[in-house]
Amino acid sequence: MQSPTPLECFAIVTPGLEALAIAEARGAGLDVRAEEGGFAWTGDAASVMLANAALRIPSRVLVRLAQFEARSFAELERRARKIDWARVMKNGDAVRFRVTSRKSKLYHTGGIAQRLAESIVRVMPKVRLEDAADDEEFDADDAQLIVVRFVRDHAVVSADTSGALLHRRGYRQATAKAPLRETIAAAMIQASGWTFDAPLVDPFCGAGTIPIEAAMHARRMVPGMQRTFAIEKWPGVSASLRTSVLAALQPSAASVHTYGADRDAGAIVAARANAERAGVADAISFLERSISALELPDDRGWIVSNPPYGVRVGDADRVLDLWGRFGRVLRERARGWTVVLLSPDPMFDRQLGFPVQVLTSTSNGGIPVRIIRGLP
Repeated sequence: MQSPTPLECFAIVTPGLEALAIAEARGAGLDVRAEEGGFAWTGDAASVMLANAALRIPSRVLVRLAQFEARSFAELERRARKIDWARVMKNGDAVRFRVTSRKSKLYHTGGIAQRLAESIVRVMPKVRLEDAADDEEFDADDAQLIVVRFVRDHAVVSADTSGALLHRRGYRQATAKAPLRETIAAAMIQASGWTFDAPLVDPFCGAGTIPIEAAMHARRMVPGMQRTFAIEKWPGVSASLRTSVLAALQPSAASVHTYGADRDAGAIVAARANAERAGVADAISFLERSISALELPDDRGWIVSNPPYGVRVGDADRVLDLWGRFGRVLRERARGWTVVLLSPDPMFDRQLGFPVQVLTSTSNGGIPVRIIRGLP
């Protein structure tokens, strides 16, 4: 893997966050191009490690092993025999497949996985084949994941380089109700335009994900510092690769402070514990406080938050009333502040009582949401 042979790389991004993720990747020095579902680039193992460890918005990073047309299992078998599986696994490793097929003659995903597995066993008879993988269950210490995507008889066979999904930074062991994925929190912070020279406040902080991600971002702390990645176990990948890549990502000594508040005492306990594990406890003030008691630390700054929207935490009327009270508090106390929220529907936006702009649409826990921005 340390050879000059280039790798065809692809980062999977939650739909709606692609533009933010591409801007982040280019800012990190990767020469990426937009593709459906994320972005691609041609690079080396160091670029793959950089994307896994340092980028805050992508969900998973793949290396493409082969692309071909196949309209029959016989054709698939011939193509599969030409894949250089030894690039990404050793004889005796475990392997899992995740296969999707759309508008293709080969639609039986289990049959596709079986043919590919047979092609691996031909050259690595001790490889252990495990059950089909699910992103939510797949663990960094588990088998090598092979991702296969058929669309209109065109197959792309890729090897996962991440292991567990990248939102699993390692610090969030304590959670609150309706937790927000770290990757979405990072996207909200980037979309907000926060410039680190003014405070950032989350009045519905839950387990602290937004303030923690903000503090890590401001300090340029590597989000993947506390975890490992599947590529580290690949043949030919030097044990020093991780060290050399991370050594070039120097954190800053930014002194900007972030704030989190929540009316749930248990959430604040969880948030403080998570911030301690993330190494940013000294950069965040967490307060047990209702929205009516919100106090802002300055006359300007950013409010970035994921307020309740009823699907998980209560009935719609009660939550709409909460958004209305939140809007009144913002209009009274947050003049001069930029407000960025996750909102599921314009009826919630209207409760705020000030104009908002929809920056992008995405999903959080399977719920369609929009990232909105406004000035009270």
